[in-house]
Formats: sequence, structure tokens, C-alpha cells
Amino acid sequence: MSPRQLQARELLVGVDRSHDLPVGRQLEDQLRTAIRSGALSAGSDLPSTRALAEDLGVSRGVVVRAYAQLAAAGYLHLRQGANPRVRDIPRTQPAPDPAPSETGATKIRYDLRAHQPEVATFPRQLWLRCVRDALAGATNADLGYVDERGIRRLRIEVADYLGRARGVVADPDSIVVTAGATHALSLISRALARSGSTRMAFENPSHQMLHTVAERAGQTPVGIPVDEKGLRSDMLADVDSVVVSPAHQFPTGVALAADRRAALVGWARRTGGFVLEDDYDAEFRYDRGPIGAVQGLSPEHVAYIGSTGKTLAPAIRLGWAVLPPGLLDEVAAELSTSMLHVAGIDQLAFAEFLRRGEFDRHLRRMRTIYRARRDVLVDALAKHLPDLFVSGIAAGLHVVVELPSRELETAAVEQARSAGVLVQSISQHALPGYDGPPGLLVGYGCVPEPTLPHAVERLALAIHAAARRAA
Repeated sequence: MSPRQLQARELLVGVDRSHDLPVGRQLEDQLRTAIRSGALSAGSDLPSTRALAEDLGVSRGVVVRAYAQLAAAGYLHLRQGANPRVRDIPRTQPAPDPAPSETGATKIRYDLRAHQPEVATFPRQLWLRCVRDALAGATNADLGYVDERGIRRLRIEVADYLGRARGVVADPDSIVVTAGATHALSLISRALARSGSTRMAFENPSHQMLHTVAERAGQTPVGIPVDEKGLRSDMLADVDSVVVSPAHQFPTGVALAADRRAALVGWARRTGGFVLEDDYDAEFRYDRGPIGAVQGLSPEHVAYIGSTGKTLAPAIRLGWAVLPPGLLDEVAAELSTSMLHVAGIDQLAFAEFLRRGEFDRHLRRMRTIYRARRDVLVDALAKHLPDLFVSGIAAGLHVVVELPSRELETAAVEQARSAGVLVQSISQHALPGYDGPPGLLVGYGCVPEPTLPHAVERLALAIHAAARRAA
């Protein structure tokens, strides 16, 4: 940062010339109080004497003397050719003691949670270039209040990508840009609830966050069993909509079979209900070709939901929903009043990222990385936990290690955490009525290959310890 930028630091102080106290003393007292209270934290740079004098309309000598007094008292550090800096001093209000839950907490060494992607490989320089180019080419209209459904340039690029990569029938006018898949589900749930459709079916088990979001949006979650062929489409009854992840079901890791896909679309056509397709992990398949989205079978009955949370990074906060005519206007209306719109500059950058093919290249790179990590993980599990069955197709960011009992499942999660390993269980994502096998979700998304064997060894020790305790 240049000296001129430092000199221009903003500072909330003022002087009252009608006050009996001299102007310099007023300034000194205000700064002292701000430093002692913590409003001006240790290490903060203050404006230069010249800049502050101009802001307050006083002579520079007044500010020089005030700074000198505070420096003499130990509040400021004065440096030749640099702005004054606040010293670290005891505060008038001592910092609160750490919460009991934070003291003595186990240090987490391995994060094996299923939803964690690798962010170290995020293409920072390419993204930065897209941001710069998007800004350089942005019109004044692009920087104003844009269409609440999203900038059209991005919707065109998303429609093109989804059509060629996922088989989605997507017109740019049928797409709304969201802050992620969960945001899209919230909007659709609210729109359905307003129309009186409040019974929403979910795969059982499925991500607990989705249940919570739908419930808070006015829906009543209804669990539908999942088997080795995916959602039991034949058990859909007395529901208005159903949320499915056909490409790679979370958390069981199965794919929706072709006959179940047809039955699901048949249910929607027969009842007028809506299928909400969460295309979770669809981009990451390692031993088989991709399967097109269910939306392509019946665009008028299926709402397709996707995001960049796993494919790029959670921090991007970009998603989309391709909506059937019966939902488009209602969801757009919900979005316009949700007070949560994706920043236009981020939309322009992602549109440029898609247009250049950088998104496709990044996905190909990540498939190679994740496949290698999955192979290492499966080998390590076979070595350290040979008696446990590992399930889930070769896709996504996790596998399932099946366990013999729910008691062991719960104990294993707790024991693993105490050993510095984070994992989740299937039961954590189950709705009432779930009677499938218990198990642990072991993720490999954010753990490098050389580290995975050590993480699995520690997890195995925790599972064995939990089993001994349960016995």
C-alpha cells in the first residue's frame, strides 16, 4: 500500500469549537478513549497529521501535539515517514474467558467429512483474469440493479454448459441464478408452500440441511426409502414434490436406476407433482460414463438444481435452477424478495470462466485428482478395516463404510473426533422411519493422497476402540 493511501485512512473523530475544552485536548481524549475501549485495535494505522488536520479543519500543529501526548503516554507508536500506529495496551473491558466447550478441545488432524471439496486447487489466477476481463467489459447496466433472475450473459452460458454436459433442456429464460443449491431449494420450497403444496418427499437418508431448509420454508419433509437402485419411486404417495439426487445419491452413494427414473417422471406426469433434481456430484464419476439429468426426460415437470460449491469452491456461492413453466414465475418472485442476490461481478466472472472453457478444464483436472484419492482411500480401508464393507459407486467425494449397529456408528463418530478425525454417519442424515444399514461417510475430497492412509489408520483405531467399548 502506498504512503498516500495510508495517509488517507478514515477516522471517526470530531471537534466542538463551542466547547470549553481546547480542540487539541478534545482530540486527545477521543483517541485515548477509542484505544482503551478497543474501538481502535492494536496495530491500527491512524491518519497522517496532515490528513487528519485537513479533515478536522484545524492546524497541523494541533494534531501533532495530540499524537505526541498519546505517544508519550504509551498509546501510540510514532514512526518517521509512516503513519502513527496504535500500541497494544490493556483494555478497560477485559476479553471474556473462552467458552467451556472451547477449552481443551481436541485438535482435528484429518477432516474426512463427505461434503468437503479440495479448495487448494482452485484456479486463482484464471479466476482473477476472468474477474478483470469481466469488469473491463462490463457495461454501466451490468454494474447497476440487474434482473433478479440473474445476468442474462451468465444464464446463456449456464444453459449451454448444462445442455452439452448434463443433457438438461435449458432455455436461458427458464434459469434463475442463486447463491447455491440450498438457496435454490429454499426458494422453490417457499414458492410451493405459497401455492398450498407443503408435503415434500426426500430420499431417506438424504442431506440433513436440505430437510431443515425445506421445513423452514413451509414444507413437511416425508422420507422415502432408498435401496441399491436409488429412490423407491413406487412408494411416492400423498406428496406434492420430491427431492432426488439421481447421479450420486447422498449419503448412500448409489445411482438412480433407469427404471426408477422412468417411474419418477411417470409419477410427476400422473399427479402433477414436481421433481426437484439436486444434481449432486454428477460431474465426478470415475469408472463409468456420465448419465444425463432426469430433467431431460421431462423438462415440464422437473426443476434442475446445481451449484459450484463442490466443483469450484464453496466460497464462490453460485448456483442455478432450471425451472419448469409451472414454477418459474413463482420462484422468480420469491427470489426478488429474498434479499439474497448473487453479486453481479461474480456472475460476470463465472460467465467468462464458462465461455473460455476453464470450467470444463478444471473439472477434468479434479476428476483425475479425486479418482486417485478414492483409490488410495479404498485400498487403505481394505488394509485397516478388512471386515467392513465399503459401498457407493466410484463417484463423488466419499464412500460409505457400513457398520453392524447404530450403537457402534454413534460411538465411532465420537471416538474418531476425540482422536482428531472428523467423519459423519448415515444416521445423521436420516429422517424418521429409516431402517437401512448404519455406516460412516468417509470423505477424501480435501485430504491429499499421502495423508489418506494415515487418516484411515487413525479412523480404524477409533472404530476398533469404539467396538471394544460397545462390547
